[in-house]
This record gives sequence, C-alpha cells and structure tokens, in this order.
Amino acid sequence: MGSNPLFERSLSLRFGCRPAGVLLTLLLVVARASADEPPALQPIAPRVAGESDGSGRTVADAAGRVDPARPSRLSPDERDRLYAQIERDAEELERQGAQLRRLTMLLRPCVVHIDARKPAQKTRGAKAGDEDEAGSGVIASVADRLVVITNRHVVHGAELDNIVIRLDDGRELRPLRMWTDPATDIAVLTITGTDLVPARLAERDGVQIGDTVLAIGSPFGLSHSVTLGIVSAKGRRDLELGNEGVKFQDFIQTDAAINPGNSGGPLVNLRGEVVGLNTAIASNSGGSEGIGFAIPVSMVTFVARQLVENGAVARAYLGVTLDRTFTQKTAERLGMVRAVGARVSGVTKGSPADSAGIQPDDVILEFDGQPIDDDDHLVSLVSVTPTNRNVSLGVFRGRQRIELQMPVASREQFEPR
Repeated sequence: MGSNPLFERSLSLRFGCRPAGVLLTLLLVVARASADEPPALQPIAPRVAGESDGSGRTVADAAGRVDPARPSRLSPDERDRLYAQIERDAEELERQGAQLRRLTMLLRPCVVHIDARKPAQKTRGAKAGDEDEAGSGVIASVADRLVVITNRHVVHGAELDNIVIRLDDGRELRPLRMWTDPATDIAVLTITGTDLVPARLAERDGVQIGDTVLAIGSPFGLSHSVTLGIVSAKGRRDLELGNEGVKFQDFIQTDAAINPGNSGGPLVNLRGEVVGLNTAIASNSGGSEGIGFAIPVSMVTFVARQLVENGAVARAYLGVTLDRTFTQKTAERLGMVRAVGARVSGVTKGSPADSAGIQPDDVILEFDGQPIDDDDHLVSLVSVTPTNRNVSLGVFRGRQRIELQMPVASREQFEPR
C-alpha cells in the first residue's frame, strides 16, 4: 500500500513523530485487528466543544454550544513545536541584531554632533540676529590629518569660534580651520584632541541597490541616533537643493530614516565603512518619508582630500557642450537604439576634448572605464577626476564605437575663478 504524503504530514503535526514511523505503526495495528477478534472498545474521552468528531461534524458542549474556530486552533503539541521553531529562527535574527549592535559600538565614537551659531537671514521688517543650527559630522583621517567631514550648509556662515563639535562621550571641541566646497555641499573641519576615533571610509563606491545601510546622526538634535534601511537607488543627479544649489550631484538614495539634524552624518555599510554623507531628504512634512540622499564616498573623499591638501578643489575639464535634451529621435538619427550616454553638441577649441579629437554629434559612452548614463553623470564623473593625467573615452561615432585618449586639464586653466 502506497503512502499518502498529505497524510504523513498531518500525522507529523498531530503526533510529533517521524511520518514513516507513525504510518507503519498504524498499519500494523489495523492488520492485527482484522486477523483476530475485534478489539475491545475503549472509553471515548470527552471532546472539546467545536472539535471535529472525525465525521466532519462539530461537537457541541453540554449546553449545545460549539466553538466554530476550534478546528483552526493549535494543539498543545503543535504550539510546542512552533515555539521550538521560533527559538531557532530567533537565534538567527539575534545574530544579525548582534552585528548591528557591534557596528553601533564601533561607529558612535566616530560620529559628532555639530552646533553652529550663524547670522540669521534678514527678513522684511525684522532685525537681523543670530540663529543656531545643528547637524552631524564624521571624524576621518584625510591626508594624514584628523578632520570632521560634514555638509557645508551645516556650518556655512558661522565663525570658527561659534562652531561646537560634541563627541559621543560629551566632550566639546572647537575646529581649528574650515574649508568648504559649495559645488558639492561638503565641508571639512580640522580638529585636535586625545582619543579621537576616525571612521573607516570605503575605498570605492561599491554599494549596490538593495544593500543594507545605517544612518547615524542627530535628527532634531537627538545626537548619535541610528536608523536602518537599504539603498533604494543610485545616481540621483537632478535634485534642487537650497538657494545656492549643488552643482555636482551623484546621490545615493536610501529609506533609512534621515531627518533635519542628520545632515553631515555618515551612511554606513554592514562592514562598518562609510559609504556616503547624509545630506538631504525629500519630504512634504519636513520629516522622514523614506526618501533620503547621501553624497557617495568617492566624491566625499576626493573633495575632502583636495580641501585639506590645497585649500580648494581642482576639477578636471573636458571642454565640451553637452546636449541636455538628448532624445530618442536624435539617438535613432545617430544610429543608436536608445538615448544613452552624453551627446556632444559643441567642442571648445584648444580644450582637452579638442586635443583628443572629440567632434560634435559624438556620444560619450564611457569615461575612464565608467559607463555613462547621461550628461549629468558625465559631469559628475569629471568633477571627481584628478587632473594632469590621461583618461580613456568610449565614443559612439558613425554607427560604431571608437576609443580615444584624452589629457585631463584643470578647469581653472580654462575657466579662471
């Protein structure tokens, strides 16, 4: 006689034994009973109201009442087995939770709360005064100097004496020097002190959509708060930020809760490495709605190093005018299936692009080994490219791809400040 898998599973839940063993035992009992005299009748245990009597009917209690939900309830044995399963599952989740606790212990000393007193913006009919703004920052070692990296908008307009950096142990420091870069909204403050712990900055932008990340900062002044989320998207480059705007954008989007006061705090991966600098949120209410943005670590590191070493950021220059409205129709005219990359509409004479042989209607598909999504992506990559070196370009021209080499010059050589 063949076994019934569904029957075996039901036996397993009801009796708590291995299905094959239970099935075999029941068959043997039935076989002996049919060969000998009928088995002696056993007293029937009282049934609970609502429990099936095996015929599909529901048993009533002495008062004739039934519990219609009784068949769907767990038996004591089933509850014990579920508790055992939950305990096993909880151990796995607790191991993950322990990882987050370890990360928090490592990272809290690396994150600072920043208070900045700055002149208030003048409004019609009101006297100008001072206002306090709060944000966050992360301690890092840049060019062999200990610094705090934060957002420019956190400290912009404040004098050094009016900036207070508060550590996780309650100590307060004053910055010795400050540099800012309006084009990326990054600021660097040099500090000195004992037992200062720098964070680990990721060496490259390896974070991917779906990766788990932590955001650490001071939302609404609640210093050293930690939130958890994932990377929701990458390459957000068309955000309208502040009155001055941020020219070079390549934001990471995350659903980790970021609120006012988180600005300048780190976005961290599960290895404890800083992968971004929390900067902005998209919100109708002024609070977190699951759409936060962080500057990727490659841009943060490039700008911070330039500021510490040179006091300003020297950016690469191509010397091309790009088509801001590169359409599907134009792509098809050029022999492309879809509009991808950055179409060149003009070339500055004597520029690096001119020296490399770039022509109008060329579509730059790759820059220094990085595939190009669109014109904003190319601008972002060029903005974090060191000068005085050669880069490779993948270009679509005449319905085919060609490779070019281009010398990278500083923007200041062609566009003086």
